[in-house]
Amino acid sequence: MTYCVGLKLDHGLVFMSDTRTNSGVDNISTFRKMFHFEVPNDRCITLMTAGNLATTQAVVSLLEERGKAPDARNPSIYRAESMFQVATLVGDTLKEVISTHADAGQRASATFNATMLLGGQVGDGAPRLFLIYPEGNFIEAGDDTPYFQIGETKYGKPILVRAFDPSMSFEEAVKLLLVSFDSTIKANLSVGLPLDVHVYDTDSLRMGRELRIQADDPYFDEISTGWGVALRNAFAELPGFTFPEA
Repeated sequence: MTYCVGLKLDHGLVFMSDTRTNSGVDNISTFRKMFHFEVPNDRCITLMTAGNLATTQAVVSLLEERGKAPDARNPSIYRAESMFQVATLVGDTLKEVISTHADAGQRASATFNATMLLGGQVGDGAPRLFLIYPEGNFIEAGDDTPYFQIGETKYGKPILVRAFDPSMSFEEAVKLLLVSFDSTIKANLSVGLPLDVHVYDTDSLRMGRELRIQADDPYFDEISTGWGVALRNAFAELPGFTFPEA
């Protein structure tokens, strides 16, 4: 399984993904799920993947290969004129890969399914964030839904619902995501560290701050321990429950 989150802030985008893949409790591996396509001063695009590993790797490889030698039939992610065109290209490539490998064609056997988070900025356009489905169609984050999750979403979502604010700083956003990921990691063994992080500043049109948080990261340990203590303290301070008198 996987857990990836993209946040759309007032001043940029924040991405975080785990790196664990597994096909059983005795077959756990680490694979990168966050990829970047950059042309400095022209575009910076981040793609995060969840689902069948062979499918997602094939999509990323095709985007990279076709970006080197584009033609009318296979346009380039490095030359698309807007983030909408990039999302369409990624969606079409995902649908193509699934259709190639699945017996059911475009209906796609769940075995080969994948979903993707795509975000970034092209030229003078605004930063945009998309959730791309296995069928190749997609939706865009907006004011009402300023973030997307893919993979194992249910454990970390309550943290985002209660605490996310698009005006928060990048540092606050990363801290919030670490709490969300910690809750997910503790609840599901199929999600795990290291975690990849990328922060994109609006109009920079180049890679922003990028880091990998390892399993022995002291700040993550502090966040994990502190969040547990804070929850227990908050629970203790809530009004006590009493049974009604018979």
